[in-house]
This record gives sequence, structure tokens and C-alpha cells, in this order.
Amino acid sequence: MLPAAGPNFVWIVADDMSPDIAAYGAAGVKTPNLDRLAREGRRYTHAYASAPVCSSSRSAFILGTYQTTTGLHAHDVENPQPLPAPYQHLPGLLRQAGWFVTNAVAPGGSKPKAKAKTHYNFAHDPAEMFDGTDWTQRQPGQPFFAQFQISEPHRPFPIPESYDEEALRKIQLPPNYPDHPLTRRDWYAYLRSVEVVDRRVGAILDQLENAGVMEDTIIMFFADHGRPMPWGKQWLSIEGLQVPLLIRGPQIPAGGVEERLVSLIDLAPTMLAQAGQPIPGWMQGRPLLDDSFPDRVQIFAARDRCGDAEDRIRAVITANHLLIQNFHPELPRLNWSSYKEAGYPGMALIRELAKKGSLSPLQARYVQPQREPLELYNLEADPTGLINVAADPQQAHQIKVLQSELDSWIRSTGDRGALPAAATEPSLPEIQRDKKQDYLRTWSKRGFKNEPSDAQRLAWWMHQYGLHETTPVN
Repeated sequence: MLPAAGPNFVWIVADDMSPDIAAYGAAGVKTPNLDRLAREGRRYTHAYASAPVCSSSRSAFILGTYQTTTGLHAHDVENPQPLPAPYQHLPGLLRQAGWFVTNAVAPGGSKPKAKAKTHYNFAHDPAEMFDGTDWTQRQPGQPFFAQFQISEPHRPFPIPESYDEEALRKIQLPPNYPDHPLTRRDWYAYLRSVEVVDRRVGAILDQLENAGVMEDTIIMFFADHGRPMPWGKQWLSIEGLQVPLLIRGPQIPAGGVEERLVSLIDLAPTMLAQAGQPIPGWMQGRPLLDDSFPDRVQIFAARDRCGDAEDRIRAVITANHLLIQNFHPELPRLNWSSYKEAGYPGMALIRELAKKGSLSPLQARYVQPQREPLELYNLEADPTGLINVAADPQQAHQIKVLQSELDSWIRSTGDRGALPAAATEPSLPEIQRDKKQDYLRTWSKRGFKNEPSDAQRLAWWMHQYGLHETTPVN
């Protein structure tokens, strides 16, 4: 039985993207379609993922519940299990209520036969989870929930054939990144990939307009976590967690800006509320579009094992502060990640510059052999969260308050990150072995008979980006 009435829903999900959109004030990038969504809808300025990595974040926002509560916190679970009761994913809940539910590769991609990304840490069959990939196949009058997956700007970035030198100079690198020609060209490639996202969003909007459903549809554009740079993805940093969130639809005033805290786990309950459906008690997110907007004091985020990089980090975010607890301060920020070491030119560059003493004091902090157990960032004075003020005696009370909130959240939500990974996954040594073999195969395909050194990897990346080892630092 179809619901008597209800809006359509569209999720447009980008991979690995910070709010690097002109509507958010980003320089050096042209995003007219995303700017249109912001102009015709509402722009959220403090939206955060609950995890800084794909599968953990996606597992959380499709359920509306923190991944640490459901045990879906480790990235790329090797032996995923079915969702235990009482958890149900959003597509299933809407499908039961009569919505036609699809998941599709966004139009305009370079791989037309690619499968639409799900990347959840629980066992699932897309053929059973969705009605298909084309929302236009719904029954006449049936409301739909269409997800469009955009693979950009996930690495690898297409390396440009040429570079606009003026645009390269205008790139505003965060000060914790070395101002090196390789960094700038890599960032340039990232911004061009963001522009691909924008073009694909435009194709989706054209599709909805041509079908005459634009004004009956709530459109949400967001990314699963922050940008794929050395100190972004995988880290509980502002860069790793803050995402663009644009919502356009009926009853949403045009040009609105919402500055209150939002977590991506709020999106699922928001849709259920708009569909007139009950929100399960186990959902930890809160609806965003009705009168009960969750005017929170804080939200939370977590990072656990990412591939072969074992770790446990927790964070609490308020309007003005970010507190991070490193449960393994003995691990460096350059904790080995085969995925990053194979795909991020900045990893080898940072190490080589560190050897030469060419990093600034801020940059050098990121290559220390250990981390601070606690980090505190004053986001009012330091919006991108780069200056750790935890050692300031004047911050002792603020740390105590936030630490108490974080401890309470860990207890009350049943954070399963403290449990041994061996209880649900293969042993870490096996994962590390498999990931390292993947890493070595990647470099073998790139022409290396043996594992390359940082210097060799840096030279390879420099060549890929049309640079030479003798290229001077700006």
C-alpha cells in the first residue's frame, strides 16, 4: 500500500570532501550547481561526520546512529555481519513505508558501468536493500528516495595535463601543510575533482527538473567525511570531519544559513520525520527540518582501525571547542597506513622535508614520534583547529568539562571501540599483512621491483605531477 502523500527524497553523496565550495567561501574553485543549491536552500556551516573515513561514517548515517554503538566503527570490516536487532537501515524503513528506494552512480562519471557505492560495515545485498538504480521506474504517484553516489573527489585524482599558474599561486594552503610545488599541484588536482562533483550535481538537478519533480523533492548534498589529504581523512580534525551540507526542498526558505551543530547521523531521522514516519528510539540522530531542531551543546566523533592503521581516538565538538582524546598517544600521526602511503604524495614529501629540517614548527608537530593524550582547539580563535592549547593552564576547566562530556558519551552510548578487535575481526597482523601486500603490488605496478623508499616515492610523485626533484620550494 502506497502512502497517501509524501515528499520525494534525494541524497547526493560525495566521497572525501570538505566544504571546498564557492558558497562556503572557498577560493580557486568553480561550483555553480552547488552554489545554486545553497542559494535556493539552506547551507549548514557546522556539519560534521561521525567518523573521518568512508565505511564507518556511512554505516552511521544510514542508520542514524553512532558507529561505535553498533560495533561498526572499524573501517572496512573484514567479516561483516548482518545488522542485529533492533537496527534497521533507512532505505529499508522508507521502503516499508511505501517509498521507492534506489541507489545509483551519479550521471557524468568516467566509469558508466561502476556499481553505486554503499560501503557499509554490515552484511548487505544491494539487490535486496534497494528497488533498483532508477527512481523513474517507481509506480505512478509513488514517492521515491534516490541516492546518487559521486566517487569524486576520492583519490586517485586525475592528474591535470596542464596547470593554471595563477590559480596555483592563489591556492590557500592550510599552514600545517608545506608550501611546496607538489603540495600545490596535488591541491590543484583536488579542486579540479571538486569541480567534477559540481558538474555531476548539475546533471542530477537537470534530471529532476526535466521530470518535473524538483519542487516536490527534498535534496540533500553532503560528503561522507573531509578531504583526502594527509591530516584530513582518517583524523578527528576539523579537516577530517567537517563536511558540506546543503538542503533544498519545499518549505525550506531560500538562502538560509544554519550555524548550529549538525551530525550526519541526523540525516536519517530528518527524512523519517519529513516522511511522517516514527523515529526509532535507538536512533541517536535528531531531525533537522522541523521545529525541534537539535540545538545541541556538543556532538561526538570517533576514529578506530583504518585499514592496517590501528588506533582509537574520540572527540567532542562544541560551537567553540574541539577536544580530542588519543587512547594510543604512543602512536605517531604518521602511523603507517598502506592506503595513504600508496596514494597520498604528501606522506613521502612530509617525511623528506622533515629530514631536511624544512618544516615549520607547526608542521613539525605533526611528525613527532608521539601524540599528546589530549588535544584542545579553540575554534572561535582558530576555526580550522590547528593550535593545540591543551597545555595552557587557563584551559584546565574547559578540558575538565569537555572530558566529562566525552566520558559520559562513551559510557551512555556503549562505545564498543574499547573491545578487542579480535572479538569480531581477523587479527590485526593478518590485516596488516594483506594491506602491505596490496601496497607492494601497487608500487610493483608502478615499476618498482622492491619496496621504494620515501625519496623514491617522492621522486615518482614529482614526475607524475610534472615536477623535478630540483624544483624549489616557494
